[in-house]
Amino acid sequence: MKGNEAMAEAAIQAGCDAYFGYPITPQSEVLEYLAKEMPKHGRVVLQAESEVASINMIYGAAGAGFRTMTSSSSPGISLMQEGISYIAGAELPCLIANVNRAGPGLGTIQPGQGDYFQATKGGGHGDYRLIVLAPSSVQEMADFVFLGFDLADKYRNPVMILSDGAIGQMMEKVTFGKFKPKKVDKPWATVGKPETRERNFITSLHIKSEDMEKHVEHIYRKYDEVKKNEVRYEEILTDDAEYLLAAYGLSARICHKAVNMLREKGIKAGLIRPITLFPFPEERINQLADKMKIILTVEMNTGQMVEDVRLSVNGKVPVHFFGRFGGMIPDPDEIVNKLENLINKNHAL
Repeated sequence: MKGNEAMAEAAIQAGCDAYFGYPITPQSEVLEYLAKEMPKHGRVVLQAESEVASINMIYGAAGAGFRTMTSSSSPGISLMQEGISYIAGAELPCLIANVNRAGPGLGTIQPGQGDYFQATKGGGHGDYRLIVLAPSSVQEMADFVFLGFDLADKYRNPVMILSDGAIGQMMEKVTFGKFKPKKVDKPWATVGKPETRERNFITSLHIKSEDMEKHVEHIYRKYDEVKKNEVRYEEILTDDAEYLLAAYGLSARICHKAVNMLREKGIKAGLIRPITLFPFPEERINQLADKMKIILTVEMNTGQMVEDVRLSVNGKVPVHFFGRFGGMIPDPDEIVNKLENLINKNHAL
C-alpha cells in the first residue's frame, strides 16, 4: 500500500470514529481512502471547507469523546495551529498527521523535513507540546496510528505523526492485525449530563491569571510524565561505533545505507533514529556522545533537529550537520563523503 493509504486503513482499524480534513498534495489519498471506506463502518468523514474548519471540527468531536483524526501537509498544518493550541489547552485527545512537503510558503510538493520546529516546539501560541511520532516506513505509517491514538487517550493530548511526501507516496508491504484498538473510558467528555454527576465543562479559556498558571503547571507535569515514559528510538550498529549519524524519518533510511557503506570502508559508524521527536531521546544521545569522536545530524532541511542533538550532547563532542532541502533528498554517497571529510579534518587537527 501507499503510506497514506496504510495510515488511512490503520485509522479505521484503530477505531477512528470521525475524520475531518481538506485535500492537499502529497496527502490527499488519506481523505480519498477514508471517504470511500469509513462510511462502510458507519463512521463520519467530512471534507471541511478549509483546514481551519477541519481542526475545529476535531475539537468538537474530541470533546464529545470520539476518536478523531485529521491530516494535511505543511501549509495546511500551519492553518490549523490556532485550533491545535486550543485542543492542547483543553486537554483533548486527537491524532494529526502531517505529510511534510518542502517550503517555506507553498514551496513544492516534494518531500521535506522543514516542519520539525513547528511540530516539536509548539507551532501555535502559548505553552503547550505535542507528542510527535516520526515514521520511516509505510509499516510505521500504519503502526503509529494505533500508537498515536493510544498515547492521545492516555495523556489527553494531541499527537502528531510527522511523515513526509516520500513515505506518504511510496508503496511497501504492510501487515495489519498486530494491534487492537483500546477502549478508554472518558468520564470528562461532553455527552450530556446524567443526574449522577455535575456537568462536564471543556475549555482552554481561564480568565484569572492564577487559574491559567495552575492549568499550565498541570499540563507541563503531564509532559514530564510523557518524557519519563514515552521516549522511543532505534539504534543501528552503535555498540562499537566511533562516529554517530542522527536522523529521523526518510533521512534515517538513507543514513542506514550510509552506515553500511562506511562500515565497508572500515569506518565504525552507527545510527540513532529518534522515533519520538517529542519526547526527544536526549538522555540516550548524551550517553552515546561519551564514546563518539564526531556526531553528524542529517536532515531534509537547513538544520532543525540538529539543535536538539547539540543540546543533548551538551558540548561533549562536535555535532555537525548535513542537509538537503527544497524537496531534494540526500544521497548516501553525499553523507559518506561528508563524514569522511569531517574525519580527515579532525585527524589534521
